[in-house]
Amino acid sequence: MDALHLVDRWPVGTATAGVATGSGACSFTGDIERPFPWASLTKVLVSLALLVAVEEETVALDDPAGPPGSTVRHLLAHASGLAPDSPTAITVPGRRRIYSSAGFDLLGAFVSERSGMPFADYLAGSVLEPLGLSGTRFGIGASPAAGASGPLRDLAALATELLTPTVVSASTLATATSVAFPGLVGVLPGFGRFEPCDWGLGLEVRGQKQPHWTGSRNDPATFGHFGRAGGFLWVDPRSAVACVALSDRPFGPWARHAWPVLADAVLADTETSGP
Repeated sequence: MDALHLVDRWPVGTATAGVATGSGACSFTGDIERPFPWASLTKVLVSLALLVAVEEETVALDDPAGPPGSTVRHLLAHASGLAPDSPTAITVPGRRRIYSSAGFDLLGAFVSERSGMPFADYLAGSVLEPLGLSGTRFGIGASPAAGASGPLRDLAALATELLTPTVVSASTLATATSVAFPGLVGVLPGFGRFEPCDWGLGLEVRGQKQPHWTGSRNDPATFGHFGRAGGFLWVDPRSAVACVALSDRPFGPWARHAWPVLADAVLADTETSGP
């Protein structure tokens, strides 16, 4: 895919990227076996594990979790009212979209308590092993908000799972990638305040946000996540295309420019090549 050559021009030391389609085809550039910190891309793994736990009836989306009045659904959707990095409520659940890493740490503890095993073991059994993510590391005590690391090959496999789910049903994934608690005002880290600030269950929904880290060609239903370590994963369900990238430079102004350019080029290539 020609668009991936753009990654060679990124102002980073090392970067790698890939594109997957609904047909199962994948294209890559760079070293796809080198591990990188995933930072908040960890939340995509954790969210998928939570969805598995819901289908296994280990937990339910409407189980109370977090501050009073909050549920598992609130925590996944960053609507629990928790502060970004502290398990302290700064508003009531369902009022604002406050991106909270603390909420994901609580989710990991909640699943651990319900399943009777360390969350790292639950994640391995529910997601890492079934998807063959052999290079991904998430040890005992790692943060469910940002503690994973791994190679692009594994991140691409995760993106492929989100195109065509196997560890959860299509209906469960559809729920997770639809807007939860519509209409909430919030701040997308690195981009500012949006009204609304759309989010699903652990996965950001692009909606009408502008500027954004995906491209102008991305459908509003596009969902995914990025990490401050310098990587991202997005899935455009209309085009049945997913794109992933990892780098050794933290997110910053360079990424705000480079990532949308890559997204638009990927989707343009896809439209040109056809089914």
